[in-house]
Amino acid sequence: MIKNKKVVVVLPAYNAALTLEQTYNEIPFDIVDDVVLVDDRSRDNTVDVANRIGIKHVIRHENNKGYGGNQKSCYNKALELNADIVIMLHPDYQYTPLLISSMAHIIANDLYPVVFGSRILGKGALKGGMPIYKYIFNRCLTLSQNILINQKLSEYHTGYRAFSREVLETVNYEANNDDFIFDNEMISQIFMAGFEIAEITCPTKYFPEASSINFSRSSKYGLGVLRVSFTHFFHKLGLNSSPLYKKKK
Repeated sequence: MIKNKKVVVVLPAYNAALTLEQTYNEIPFDIVDDVVLVDDRSRDNTVDVANRIGIKHVIRHENNKGYGGNQKSCYNKALELNADIVIMLHPDYQYTPLLISSMAHIIANDLYPVVFGSRILGKGALKGGMPIYKYIFNRCLTLSQNILINQKLSEYHTGYRAFSREVLETVNYEANNDDFIFDNEMISQIFMAGFEIAEITCPTKYFPEASSINFSRSSKYGLGVLRVSFTHFFHKLGLNSSPLYKKKK
């Protein structure tokens, strides 16, 4: 705990057997109270590894629900465990768990309700081996999103995120897409609800075992990002009404 606030780390897993243990071993358990792993019907032995290394809360989807669907299960379980601070960490070891403490303390001290680990600040993405086409893609999308959403994030596409309980109880993430665009829909919801997002520099690693999406899916994702940004823009102007922005009851 930090200041009597319970910290829960959630691991949305898919074929993470080769990297899960290394990721788990670097989690700072001096402040982390619980770890939740949700396996999205992996084709490897991710669940076996999770059980062997002692992860207490392991959920396995009977059918693959997608990246967004996985996160929904993660956050629902974290709230069920009475988490005050929830940190989403990919178990593919692309992001270092050593930043969990810094991210959690920002929220615990009521500085910001949301914290992202940014690969772009400090040029961490290119240093870590991000393919140049993905880096350019990231920068162009982020520029367009900042303009349409009227914010100044360094990137909208990081998978390293921390949330206060209040945020997860406010935004209706269950209404979001079950695919990768879930992340951007959630950012739009967070800003629309009036919350602020802090960013910290995050080193990253690209290697064969780390999860990634191919060019075709990246293109589909990019179009989805633009759709979400325009939806946010027009909703803010009062020109449309999206169910994404209905707060939880």
